[in-house]
Order: sequence, then C-alpha cells, then structure tokens
Amino acid sequence: MRLLAFALTVALVAGYQVNYAPEFATGKTYVYKYEAFLMGGLPEEGLARAGVKVSSKVFISAVAPDTFLLKLVDPELFEYSGIWPKDPFIPATKLTSALAAQLLTPIKFEYANGVVGKVFAPAGVSATVLNVYRGILNVLQLNIKKTLNVYELQEPGTQGVCKTHYVIREDANGEHIHLTKTKDLNHCQDRIFKDIGLAYTERCAECEAKGKALKGAAAYNYVLKPAATGAVILEATVTELIQFSPFNILNGAAQMEAKQVLTFLEVEKTLVEPIRAEYVHRGSLQYEFATELLQTPIQLMRISNAEAQIVEILNHVVTFNVATVHEDAPLKFIELIQLLRVARFESIEALWAQFHNRPAYRHWMLSAVPAIGSHVALKFIKEKFVAGELKLAEAAEALLASVQMVTADLEAIKLVEGLAFNHKIQANPVLREIVMLGYGTMVAKYCAENPTCPAELVRPIHELAIEAVAKGEFEELVILLKVLGNAGHPGSLKTIMKLLPGFGSAAASLPMRIQIDAILALRNIAKKEPRMIQDLAVQLFMDKALHPELRMVAAVVLFETKLPMGLVTALADAVLKEKNLQVASFVYSYMKAMTKNTAPDFAGVAVACHVAVRILSPKLDRLSYHFSRTLYFDAYHNPWMMGAAASAFYINDAATILPRAIVAKARTYFAGAYADVLEFGVRTEGIQEALLKIPKAPEHADRITKLRNVMKALSEWRAHSSSQPLASMYVKFFGQEIAFANIDKAIVDQVVELATGPAVHAYGRKALDAALSGISFHYVKPLLAAEVRRILPTALGLPMELSFYTAAVASAAVEFQATVSPPLPENFHAAQLLKSDIAMRAAVTPSASMYTYAVMGVNTAFIQAALFSRARVHTIVPAKFEAKIDMIKGNFKLELLPVQGVDKIASAVAESFAAARNVEDLAAAKITPMIPAEMAAQLSRQTFTSKITSKIASSLASVRSPRAFERKMCAASETFGVKACAEIESRNAAFIRESPLYAMIGKHAVFVEVAPAAGPVIEKIEIEVQVGDKAAEKIIKVINMSGEEETLEEKNVLLKLKKILVPGLKNGTRSSSSSSSSRSSSRLSSAATSSVSSKSSSSSSSRRTSKMVIDVPLSKRSKRVSSSSRSSSSSQSSIRSRSHSSSASSSHSSVRSGIRSSSSSSSSSRMSRVRHNFKVIHSHIQNHTIAVSTARSTSRSSASSFEAIYNKAKYLANAVTPAVTILIRAVRADHKLQGYQIAAYVNKVDSRVQIIFANLAENDHWRICADGVMLSYHKLMAKVAWGIECKQYETEITAETGVVGQEPALRLKLTWDKLPSSMRRYAEKISEYIPSIVLNTGMTLAKAKNIRKQIKLTVAVASERALNVVLKTPKRTMYKLDVALPVYLPIGNTAAELEAYRDNLFGKISYAITKAHAAECTMVKDTLTTFNNRKYKNEMPHSCYQVLAQDCTPELKFMVLLKRDQTHEQNLINVKIADIDVDLYPKNSQVMVMVNGVEIPIMNLPYEHPTGQIQIHQRGEGIALHAPSHGLQEVFYDINTWKVKVVDWMKGQTCGLCGRADGEVRQEYRTPNGRVTKSAVSYAHSWVLPAKSCRDSSECQMKLESVKLEKQMVIHGEQSKCYSVEPVLRCLPGCLPLRTTPVTVGFHCLPAESNLSSGAMSSIYDKSVDLRETTEAHLACRCTAQCA
Repeated sequence: MRLLAFALTVALVAGYQVNYAPEFATGKTYVYKYEAFLMGGLPEEGLARAGVKVSSKVFISAVAPDTFLLKLVDPELFEYSGIWPKDPFIPATKLTSALAAQLLTPIKFEYANGVVGKVFAPAGVSATVLNVYRGILNVLQLNIKKTLNVYELQEPGTQGVCKTHYVIREDANGEHIHLTKTKDLNHCQDRIFKDIGLAYTERCAECEAKGKALKGAAAYNYVLKPAATGAVILEATVTELIQFSPFNILNGAAQMEAKQVLTFLEVEKTLVEPIRAEYVHRGSLQYEFATELLQTPIQLMRISNAEAQIVEILNHVVTFNVATVHEDAPLKFIELIQLLRVARFESIEALWAQFHNRPAYRHWMLSAVPAIGSHVALKFIKEKFVAGELKLAEAAEALLASVQMVTADLEAIKLVEGLAFNHKIQANPVLREIVMLGYGTMVAKYCAENPTCPAELVRPIHELAIEAVAKGEFEELVILLKVLGNAGHPGSLKTIMKLLPGFGSAAASLPMRIQIDAILALRNIAKKEPRMIQDLAVQLFMDKALHPELRMVAAVVLFETKLPMGLVTALADAVLKEKNLQVASFVYSYMKAMTKNTAPDFAGVAVACHVAVRILSPKLDRLSYHFSRTLYFDAYHNPWMMGAAASAFYINDAATILPRAIVAKARTYFAGAYADVLEFGVRTEGIQEALLKIPKAPEHADRITKLRNVMKALSEWRAHSSSQPLASMYVKFFGQEIAFANIDKAIVDQVVELATGPAVHAYGRKALDAALSGISFHYVKPLLAAEVRRILPTALGLPMELSFYTAAVASAAVEFQATVSPPLPENFHAAQLLKSDIAMRAAVTPSASMYTYAVMGVNTAFIQAALFSRARVHTIVPAKFEAKIDMIKGNFKLELLPVQGVDKIASAVAESFAAARNVEDLAAAKITPMIPAEMAAQLSRQTFTSKITSKIASSLASVRSPRAFERKMCAASETFGVKACAEIESRNAAFIRESPLYAMIGKHAVFVEVAPAAGPVIEKIEIEVQVGDKAAEKIIKVINMSGEEETLEEKNVLLKLKKILVPGLKNGTRSSSSSSSSRSSSRLSSAATSSVSSKSSSSSSSRRTSKMVIDVPLSKRSKRVSSSSRSSSSSQSSIRSRSHSSSASSSHSSVRSGIRSSSSSSSSSRMSRVRHNFKVIHSHIQNHTIAVSTARSTSRSSASSFEAIYNKAKYLANAVTPAVTILIRAVRADHKLQGYQIAAYVNKVDSRVQIIFANLAENDHWRICADGVMLSYHKLMAKVAWGIECKQYETEITAETGVVGQEPALRLKLTWDKLPSSMRRYAEKISEYIPSIVLNTGMTLAKAKNIRKQIKLTVAVASERALNVVLKTPKRTMYKLDVALPVYLPIGNTAAELEAYRDNLFGKISYAITKAHAAECTMVKDTLTTFNNRKYKNEMPHSCYQVLAQDCTPELKFMVLLKRDQTHEQNLINVKIADIDVDLYPKNSQVMVMVNGVEIPIMNLPYEHPTGQIQIHQRGEGIALHAPSHGLQEVFYDINTWKVKVVDWMKGQTCGLCGRADGEVRQEYRTPNGRVTKSAVSYAHSWVLPAKSCRDSSECQMKLESVKLEKQMVIHGEQSKCYSVEPVLRCLPGCLPLRTTPVTVGFHCLPAESNLSSGAMSSIYDKSVDLRETTEAHLACRCTAQCA
C-alpha cells in the first residue's frame, strides 16, 4: 500500500510540474520586436568597423499542431562603415525595397518542446533570406531538460551541432525563469563551414595547443514566463563573438560580433496567413550555402546580363593593357572570373566562338576559364581541345591550371578520367603526363573534403598498373605510381605493395627506380593511415638484403609518419648493428637533424631522436660528405603560430662526386595549418659515368670538337640498353607532383639530332631573318595566384567569410630591329658576323600589377560589409636602346634613349579599411580607413577620449601615441641627369598593441620615381668601347701630371693627341718622359738616375742582377735545397756588386717591404710549419725551375724597380697609345661634355698596365688611377690611387710566388697610407664579425701586433691536395693548415703526369679533378691499405695470382693482378686492360715493363696506346700506368711498393683485395660470392686465382675448397659434423704444404649421421654460418712428379 501511495503522489506532482519549454498557443499570434546586428573590426573603440543590421517585428502563430508560421513585419536593413561607436547605421533603403517581397513572405517551421524541426518556404524565397529567418529560429532553439538545471549536450543550431552548456534558475518569487546557454563553436560534432582553396593544407593540431587562429563562442540569455502548457519567451538576448588572427588570437585579433535581441510585445488574435504558393521543404535549422560561393568578397557586382558584361570587360582589358599593364587590370580580371562563374556554359561557348580568332581576347579567356573553379572549366577545355581549337601550349597551360584550381567533385573527376583516355591526349606525352597526374590530384582533393572517399576512383589506375607489370611497360608503370602517389588513397596500398620487394612476386623483375617510386607513392597515404605505412616501411628498412637506396627512401617515408618513441629507438638499435655506412649515416644524420626541430607537429619525434642520438655512436657524425646525409632547418615562432622548415636529402650509392638522388623540400606553417609548398628531386642514375668517360680531344681541338666529343659520349650511352635513364627529376607543388621528366634514350636522341643535324643552321637563319625584318610582340599574362576562402555561418544566419586573394597581370612589349652591313649571303657562316657591322635597336617595356586582398566580414550576393586589407603593387620599367658592333674596327656602342611619359616606376600600397555596400545602391558604398587621419592626430594629443571605456583606457594608458612615419629619399646623378626618389609612408595600429596584426592594420606605401634631374637636358646616354689602334681616337680628356708635367696641361689638347698618334713624334715623347722620369728619380738617388737613363729599364736591370736560375726538376727539389742555398749565398756578393747603386737607393723600402722570418713568428706551435722565410722564386711552377735569391736583395730590387718604372711615366698617356677606351657619357642638348672616361694603357717594354678613370667635366680633377707592373714571372705589383688628381688616397698590392720552407707558396700583400673615413668605418664594422666567421670555418685566431696598415695573405702548398693558409691583419693572425682541395695541384708527380696532355687544358683540368677523387689502394711490405683506407696483413700464397682490383660490372674494363714470385720473393703486377696485357716486374734492381709479352726498354718510355687512352711512363724509381677513360686512374709499381687508383665513377663497382671503394668499411671483406667474412686472411685468400692442376702454366699449386672441421661439435643438442662455408686455400692433390697459416672461417653443421652428396657439397657456400672456428690454410706447396 505504501508503494502504491508513493507512486500516486509522484504522478500527481508530475502532472502539476511546470513545462519550461517554450510554447506558442493555437489561435494566437505572438508579436516580438527583433533587432540584430553583425559587426566586424578590432575590439578597441575609436577604430573603423563594418557591419549589417536587421530590424523588424516578428509574428509567430500556429497553423497546425507543432507547425507554425513566422512572418517579418516592417523589416529594415542597415549597413555600417564608420568609426565605432560614433557613427550611426545607415538604412539600406533600396536593398530593403528590393528584398521586401522575400522578407515579407511568411515561412513555416516545425517546433516541439523547444526544438526547431523542418523548415518550409516558397521557392521564391532565396537561400540568403531564408538563412536570416533561420537566425531568428535559432533563438527559439531550446533543449530543456525537466530534471536538470545544469547540463551540457551537443545541440543542433544554425552553425551545426556544437557543444552547449545550459544553466536554469528561477527568480526569487518564481514568476520568471532565467535560462543561460553558451555554445563553444570550437567544439562541434558537426560544424558547418565551407573551405575553398585549402585542399592542399593539413591541420596542425599541435600548433593549436598554445593558441588558436580562429575561435568563437555564443551566449544566449532568456527570460521565460512559465505557464501550464509551456513557457513564453519574454526576452532573448544572443551575443556571439568570433575572433580571428593569422598570428594567434592571444596576440590580438580582429573580431566579428553578432548580437540579437528578441523582445516580447503582445499577443494578437489575428493569425498569420501563408501566401498562395507551394511551401517546399527547405532543410532544417542548419545554415544553407547560397550564392556566396560564387560571389567574390573583394567586390560586389550587379549581374544583369553576364554575357554582355563579359564582353564589356574583355574589351576593357584588351584595350587598356596594350603598351603597359593598367593598374586595375587584376581587379578587372577577377571581375571577368566572377562573371564566367555565373554565366551558363552555352554563353561561354558563344563568347569563345565570337573571340577565338582574336588572339588578345582568346588569351584572356583561356587564362580566366580555369579560374572558374568548377567542372565547367574542364568541360570547356576538353571540348575545345578535342575539336582542335586549342594549340598544344594553350592546352597544356589550361589543363595544368585547371587541375589545380577546379573544385573536385565526381563530375570533375569523371571529366579528367575521360581526358586521360582520350586518344589525342595519349598521343602527346606532355599532355598525358599533366592529365594523369591531375587525375591523382583531383582524387586527393575530393577525398580531403569527403572522408568516405570511394576506392572506385582509383580502381582504373590499379588495373592499368597490373597490366603494365604484366607487359613490362616500365615507363607506363612510373607514371601510374605517381598518379597513385598524388591520390594518396588508402585503397591503393595493396596494389603498391605488389611492387615492393619482399611483399610482391612482381617486384623481383622490376628495376630499382620503379621500386623507389612505389615507396614514394606511400607518402600521401601516410598522412591518412600513418600506422599502416609505419608497419610497411619498417619492414622495408629492416630488410638488409635490399639495396641501400631503397632502405634510405623507406626511412624518409618512415620519419614523415611522425614516429613514436618506440620505433625511433628500434631504428637506433638497428643502426648500431648496421653494416652499410650509407644507411647508417643517412638515418643518423636524419635523427640528429630532427633533434633541432622546433615545429610543434614533430616535437615528439624531436624528443625521441634526442634519445636515439645518445644511443648511437658519435663516430657516425664524423663521416665525410661522401656518405648519404639529411639536412634540416626550421624556424617556428609559437606566439605567432608561424614557421618554415626546409629539408634536403642526398643519397649516395657509393662515395661519388654526384649523389644518386637529391631531394629538397620546403614547408610552411601558418594559422594552425601547414603545407609542403615545394619539393624538387633529382636522380643522377647514368649521367656521371656517361660524362666522365668523354673521349679525349686532340691537343689543339676547338670548342666545337670538344662539344662533339660530349655528343659522342652520349651516343655511346645510347648504344647500350635504354632502360637506365641518364637522370630523372620531378617537381611537387603543395604535396602534389605536377611534372616529372626522365632524360632517357628518346630525349638524348632528339638532342643529338638537333645539335648535329641541319636544323641548327635553319633555325639560326630564321632567327636572323626575323631580327633583320624586325620583331614586335606584346605578351600579357593574367593570373589568379591565390584564392583561399573559409565561409561559416553566424548566429544571425548571415555568412562570415575569411578570404585571401592574389591576382596579378604581367606584360611585356618588345620591339627589336637589326641591320647587318654588308648584307649576308643566303648560305652564310656564323664567322661572317664577326666581319660585319651590326646595328640593333630595341625597346622593352615590362610592367606588372598585383592586388592582394585579405577579407573578414559579411559577403553575400546582396550586401557586403567587411574589413579589407589590400596591397597594390604596380611597376613599369621601360627601356629603349640602340647598339652598334663593328668587329673589324673593334668598336661597340650602346645608346640608352630617354623614355617619355613614365616617372613612377614602382609603387606599393597596403591599406586597411572597412567597407559596406549593397547591390542595389553601389554608388552609395562607404569605405572608412581603419585608422582615420583625424583620429591619429587626436590620439597624438591625448591617449583616448571619454568615448573609450575606462577598462580599455586604463589598459592603453601606458602605450605611446601613434606617429605617422613619412620619409622621402632622393638621389640624383648630375652626370647622367637622372633623379630617383623613394617615398615611404606608414601609419599603423601598433600604438594600441604590439603585435603583427596591429602593425599590419593601417596604411603603408612606398613609391619609387625616376625623373630628369635639374639642369641641362640630357638627350641620351652613350656607352662606347673602342679596342685596338683606334682607341686613342676616342680619348676626349687627356690626363697629365701636375708638378713637373704641369706645363703640358697648358698646351693644346690637339697637340697632345698629335704627339701620341703621329709615329714620328713617339720617340720624342718617350725621350721627354724618360728625361722627366730621370729628373724626378735623381732626387731619390744618383744611382737610380743612371739606371733609368740607361738603355735598359730598371725593372729589366733588377731582373738581370737579382737572380740566379738553376735548372732543377721540381721532384728533386728537396735533394738540392742545401746546394741551392749555398749557391745563393755564394752568388750574393756578385749580385750586390752588380746592383750596388740600385740596392743602396732602395734600402729603406727593402727594410719596410722585405720578407723576414721574424715577422712571421708567433707562439702557436701549429704555425711552425709555415713560419719560414718566404723566399722568392723567379720562375713559374710549371717550368720546374728554382730561382735562388735572398729575400733582402729581391725586395730592394722589386721596390726600386716598381718605383723606377712608375716614375718614368706616371701617366702612360704620354708614352703609349691606349689599348682600350671606354666612354660613358651623357649627350647634352648644348653639346657640353659630361660623363666618364676609362682608358687602359699597356707598356709591353716595362710589362706595365695602367687604367685611368676620370670625369669628363673640364674642372673635375677627381679620378682613380690603377697601375700594375709584372716585375718578373713570379711577382706582380699594383698601385691604386684615387681622389683629386689621384693624390688623396693610395694602396699598394703585391702578389708573388715563392717558397715557405721548401714548398711553393703564394703571397698577397695589401698596404695603405690613408683611407677615406667611410671605408675605415665599414672595415671596423666588418672586423666585428671576423672572429665568429673564422671560428665557423675552423681557422685558428690569435691576437697579434702585426705591421700597421698592412694585410698579408700567405698560401703555401702543404701537399698536392692541401694548402696552408695564413692571414695577417694589423691586430690579428688567422691560419688554417692542410686545407683540402677538390683538385690536385700541378706540382710534383702531378705536373709530370700532366705533360701527357700538353696544351689540352680541358684534359688537364679533367685529370686533376679525377685524380683528386680517385680511390687509392697501396701495399707496403705485407700490409695492404684498401680503397676504403682499411688496413690488413696480406699473407700471399706463393706463385698464385690474386685479384687486386677489377671492374666488376659486365663491361670488365680492367683487371689488376698481384703475384708473389716464390724464387725471388718479389711481388709482380699484371694489368689486363683494353686489348693489352701489361706486366710490371723487377729486373736487376730496376722495374721493367712488358706489353703483350714484349719487354719495353726504359729509354723507350713513355709508351702510349694507339688510341691515346693508355699511357705508361717512368716516374722516379718506378713505372706508372694511366688509363682514366677505362676507369683505372693509375697503377704504380716500384721495388718496395705498389698502388692502384680507380677513377671516381668506378667507386662501388670494383672488387678484389682492394675492396669496392664505396666507403663501406663495415662490409670491407666481401668475397667473390658476395658473402662478408670477418677474417682478413680468409678474405685475401678468396681472391686467389686457383690452379686447375699442378702442371698449370701459372705455377700456382693451390685451390680453394670447403674443408671439414676435424672435430665433431654439439649443435642444438646433437652431434654434428661441420663444413666451411667460406673457401679455404689448400694444396692441390699430390702436393704437400710447405708453409701454412691459421685462418678463422664460418662453418655450417649437419647431423653426424647424415650423408653429404656431391651436389649438396657444391652448394655449401650458400649455407648459413653456425659457428666460427680456426683451421689451416696453405701458403706454399711442393708437388710430386706423380701429381695430377
């Protein structure tokens, strides 16, 4: 009974419980007042904002149970663009009238328990107006729970299904219910928004952990009056705030604020009546996207007749962009795009039919069609191409743009698929590549917007791939894999796996490049399914049987999946045990690079890599650049949510000059997203070998012959299999591959045919004929470079848009005309142009205009109210010139002509403003600058007025007042009559808040103008160069000395020219100059005077008296140094006696400029190697002679020689005619001289060059004088003076070769007395950075008190491949020893080797480079050093050949064998190369050479093969063989040692005792069957060439065999017998060992009772190793007479 009573009580209470859900009673009309506005701007008051306001009465009445009508009465629309909150809203009367019919139409909606259901409206109500109704209905949406007062749920609304919090409370007297609900718009189960142009970006969740770029929330406050049937909404207030900043909203953000107020007025009994029209279901409460998708936010257009408006805009852009680009051309181009988006397909076709025969109109249309952005663009291009109305270049450009710009939907994908299978597309490789790659891109974009992307989209590609594998069509398979890589669909994983080694049987028959492309195709799939790709990539990486390049590519894919800590540690453990150093270096460098990562999305990987690097050996960090590496750099700024990253991988197969693959990638982070902007990859598969094997050219071959040799090398490559391309490359844009190319046989065939065929001459003739007849063309390229939009609804039902647009138009107008005199014949040769007078006239006018918009606000087809940030850039740089070339007379003349009507060459304006406009009254559009000028002026006097709230005022009380930055900078050249000005203006909102966003808001402008300078009119600027005998005729201003030669200035200029030009007067001039020099020199010393006035010059005298030349081969220099020194000292007295007067007169300069050992002293022990006297040698290094002299006497002679030569004629204009004259002058209307003159004089007698730079103005005496004298073959001195008459400032530069210790060296010395203050100031600034630069380069830096006002650089030879460098400044000494060079220097042995190339400079350079990068293998006594620099003891078997090194490719270009002679205990070398057999062996303490069994006497060396590609010559006590073109750089043999060098391109392709030359020291001991052994002895014996019988002619009596372990072993718990899996050297049957050595080899064990057949024994070498034991190997044998 008690339970029954309790139940009745609960039921009774529930019956009387108040229902809080709003209810509209039947038969009544509820009247509300509705006001709402949406406003955008910065949060601070006093700045400009833009917005929209809606005001109306709302009538709601029931028409059926749970169905109601909603009608607006007296609706009004307002727009706002002004200073908030001072300016009022402005009524949009015309727009209200235009939309009145729609606004006054009632709509139906379902409503029950506070929840809005379906919405119904007549078809005449547009989606935009219906969304406004939805904004009102959204206020009525209330999910009230009867039993809870505080709760949260995911509630449907206008903006989607979002997280909503409810709080319900009653007032004190219980008459009203106060309900508050808040919506978090960042946590929505189904957020409604539309993205355009963001398909290539990826969300970076980690980037948003500390900040957001976009955040929104809404608060709803209700006052409800409870009633028995349901509550009545008395008042509802909605406030929504959406903040956006691309730089993190925590640093300040722009905001969109929405406010709605719904106030109950009364209840009427007159019901709302629906109109007489069908009410159709129009969706639910959720926002419906309307025409705003077609409406660009940067301008509002009233479209009445789209086709006519398109014609009007086409006429405008064609008319106003002829000579230069109109400043507003980008805006017009965007208008054209918008109209094309609205136009029907039939209209676009009609326009094409009208304009396709008019090139200018055609070009603008084809540029705009791809930007339509829908399948219409693809349909149009497809139909026109199939119909043959598009050229190949037009189709390629249009298709490439369309694929990137068209929004992906099923219809667009179907169109691209149809294009891919079109026969015309398939017939053209370029178009097919664009369309096929584009198909993958379209699928990727579609799947990015539709998570449930069907696998059927990529199924056609799967089928084609399977078919290509079956047919062996590898090129087809490459492009299909790239398509799947672009698509990135997880459904492609199975197909790709079939092509991966270890996963599919088909992979074994595929080339490695196919397998690499298959692995790279996983990268985009990894973005969606990282765990699946991780499992796959780890297996590929761990498979050590795969090629190292495959494993490294798998590592790249693996790291891009953002590996967890466990996998990174597993990789580190694998690298620890990794035997392939290429793989180990690559992964280690990748991990180490990632430790420096600062990007948030890879923060976890960075932490894991920190741990992994500590696990790994630091030795991997010391591997050279020959090993594969990863480079990574990034910079990410968390407060701004901005960053960039750049990475590069280079993968080496072996340590070669050219890596096998290089990949570079750039990534950007912005506003919580990232994108892989650009990626570029190159694979050099066959190019290196093809180019380094270029045939040797004849000694005096010209450039054409050498080019033909390159063509021949490529032709030889073409003759081989074409499956391996020379190289391949690809380009990715935003993660999508847009182009790739394989340089294969077909392409090389085309290049060779073009270069060697008659087409070259034909094309040349056509180009010349076109130039002679005149060329005139105009090119315009419009481009919509960026269109990025995000549209999301607001509480009002109006859309808020964030968008970024960039459009540009570039133009170039070119006119060119050439004339040739005399006219060329029909079949002319190019050399005839060198004997012709050529004149050219050209005018070029490049111009460009670019607009960039960033928009935030309301954008609909009816009204726009938004914040705009606009940047405009406009440039015009015209040029007009004429040029004349007379090769016979050696004259070149260029005339720069003035261009009229262009002053402003560049302008850039960025400004922010608020704008409001409606389509019905575009003329009334209002634009308000974000920071008005009057506000800035007001704020400069006070912080803020009373209009600003106290809270904001207090926060801004400490900020500085805004100050507009304005500056104008001008620079004028009076000489050329040109004035350039740059005007900068900036005013921003940074005075409010220090942040990037506020710094952008405002106005910034830069203008660059070029105009004529004040003064005389300049008609043109001439640049004339005259070379040869006629150079003197072009001299305008003759330069003479002051002082002794001042009287010459007073003479007539024509008289001076006559003295120079008339041959009969030259002697007199020279005599005058000589006497003048003598008089000048007499003041210094009488000895110098006699030297100058003598028949020989002082320089030649000094050369004659200051040296003694001893012919000594450079290779024997060290043996003759002591004797040379004695000769020097003994000859010193004779030198002094012969040049006493000269030495005495210059003793002071000798002390100052002489080179002493004490000046180089320092406390550093490392510098002891280079601190010797710098002794001057008087012959060139390549002449192989040593000049011996003392530093003291040489310095005296050099200084006196230079001074004497200089004093003879300080200005060579008085002695010789100029060799070159350059005039740069402005031609004035009054014909006065203005400009510059550069004259170069050469005095061959004194080996002197002088260059004078002077102003042509009559009274301008400022000039630059540069003098250079070659005092001897080892020493050059130069003097540079400048200032008034070249007397203000002066520097001296000395360059000389000599010796440091006993090594050749070069020294540069710079001294000065006085420098300009500006130069000293810049030098002091630069010197501040010297310590850090020096330390970064690895140099040693020490403070020192060196000679003041002097900088000295000494470079001494440390070896043939290294230099010692010492740099001394007045306060510092910097040095670095053993600086490695990429080439061998032409000294020592290399100099002798280069003699074979004589005058072939290309051959010498090629040889020096290949020798520097050659791999070397040597053996001293019994210790052999491999190509990889690993040493081991080689216990050689007697009388058996071992393979030292051989080409292990199928070509087998060479083989080098080593044998130990048992009788004489000496090593013999045999080289098999080309068609010869070379033996190197000792005989009577000399090394002899035998070619094809014929001994060549030493006196007959050098020997050269008839092809010229193999040389044998004597070097020192040994013999050297060189055959670089065959892969063998050098084989050297003497009594005590030998060495083998292979060229760079053979690295990784050799085998033998010397190894593979691939840098893989962990895999050095690789036997002929490919097994890597751990024993050096076993390894050396495996390369023995065994004998077949004991009577073999090779006298070898040993063979390689598998041996049985003498003792039985217990393996896995059972008795076993073991056989070696590595061959052991044993004597032949019937022979006895005389000498043995222990060797440790691997054994494979079998059960003791098992029988091993002969067949099983033959395959024993393929078995696994169960244990390693020591056995006995034979080194020498003796055979009986009965042996087999």
